[in-house]
Amino acid sequence: MNLQSRVNDYEAATHEVLRVFEEVNFERLDRHVEGSWSARQIIHHLADSETHSYLRLRRLIAEPPGSTIQGYDEAAWASNRTLGYEQLPVEHAMDIFRTVRRGSLDVLRRLQDRDLARYGEHSESGRYTLDVWLHIYTSHPRDHAEQLRQAIAS
Repeated sequence: MNLQSRVNDYEAATHEVLRVFEEVNFERLDRHVEGSWSARQIIHHLADSETHSYLRLRRLIAEPPGSTIQGYDEAAWASNRTLGYEQLPVEHAMDIFRTVRRGSLDVLRRLQDRDLARYGEHSESGRYTLDVWLHIYTSHPRDHAEQLRQAIAS
C-alpha cells in the first residue's frame, strides 16, 4: 500500500471512531464487557493515547534519528483517580481525540515516502520508525472502537 493510501486509511480509522462516538449512549458510559474498560475509560484512553501519538509523530519528524520516544503505563493512567477515567465527562476527551487526529493528519499529508524510515528509540520497544507509528495509530483506534461498541451494547 502506498503512502497516500496509508494516510487515507489513517483518516478512515479516525472517522470510524468518530462514528462510534456519535452512537454513545451517555447513560451506558460506565458499562463494560467483563475484564475490559468501560466506554468512559476507553474514550479517555483514546484522548490520552492520541496526545502521545501527536507528540511522537512530531519527534520522529523534527528530532535527530534515535531520539527517545517515551512509553507510558496506560493501566496506571486509567486507574489514576485524579485523571478521572472513571468519573469525568467524556465530551472533552472526544474533542481532544478529534482535534489531535486532525492535527496529525495535516502533518501526515505532508510526508514523503522516505520519511517513513525516520526513527526514534522507544523506551519500551526499541527502534520505532514513522512507518511503525503509522501502522500502530491506524489500527489502535479501530481496536478501541470495537471495544467501545461492545461496552455500549453490554
